[in-house]
Amino acid sequence: MGETPNKISYLKPLKSLEPDSLLKLLKTSIIHADGTLVAINKPCGIPVSGKPEDLTLQSVLPQLSQNLNLPQDLQVIKAPEKEGSGLVLLSSCPKITQYIQDFYSQHKKKKHPVATYCAVTTRTPVAMEGEIHIGLKMVDIDGFDLVVPVTSPSRKSLQTKVVKKTLTYYKVLDSKDGCALLQLQPVTTFRNQLQVHLTQILSPVLGDHVYSSRVGTVLGEPFLMPAETTPPRTQVLEEHLMQKLRLRQQVMFRLQLHLHLHQLLLPDGCCSSRTLLVAPPPPFFLQTLRHLGLNLPPMSSKP
Repeated sequence: MGETPNKISYLKPLKSLEPDSLLKLLKTSIIHADGTLVAINKPCGIPVSGKPEDLTLQSVLPQLSQNLNLPQDLQVIKAPEKEGSGLVLLSSCPKITQYIQDFYSQHKKKKHPVATYCAVTTRTPVAMEGEIHIGLKMVDIDGFDLVVPVTSPSRKSLQTKVVKKTLTYYKVLDSKDGCALLQLQPVTTFRNQLQVHLTQILSPVLGDHVYSSRVGTVLGEPFLMPAETTPPRTQVLEEHLMQKLRLRQQVMFRLQLHLHLHQLLLPDGCCSSRTLLVAPPPPFFLQTLRHLGLNLPPMSSKP
């Protein structure tokens, strides 16, 4: 992984970006540009979409398209959520966009993942690999729109799309002293799917200040708290993890989410040089691995 400077911080910046700064950041984060297809390695904390007045990735795409001398504005095909980092796939050609979306839809029907994430978790799953298959729905909890699991969804709730069946494959890549590095391959897409799925196997993502509170402990043993009655709160880590990461609880609310969209599969013919896009994890993620004694092995050639 190489050495990372000591000045790298796990913590979210205190100041929000200005439009010009965001545009500059995105330009320096481009990892692939081939004709009308562009890929960006998005930093944590940048929302992909939002209200018209919000500063989002989509709000600066017209300017980015102009700077890249593209004939039409870039459109988002695939991207991680705001708090996560990793690959954002963009295209300025409607035909290419539709071609890739159709490719992803076909893979989804066959339950073949196209995206591979890596995540640092605060606990190691009992099973070293497996699948998490559960219904999810959105509910209001203390004024927050949150995702909750539904273990036995009714046929009506599925037909009305109140509940959606979701599926994620996972594999433990490395583990040490109770924490782990996981490979995640979601087949479905649902808001915060990966964070919620990992709480279901009692292994919250490091830096998850929304859903990690659903995993409680009694005498050191983890258990699931009721999702509908467990509001978000700043993540609390065990003392040995705090010491390894050199963090204090007072700044934990700024700890970034260690969830990274690492690889994306592309269909043949849409890109002249490759069928797999790879975005290296951000420096803070690699620093965390080093401090926790975890190793990121070479990823498979296909998600």
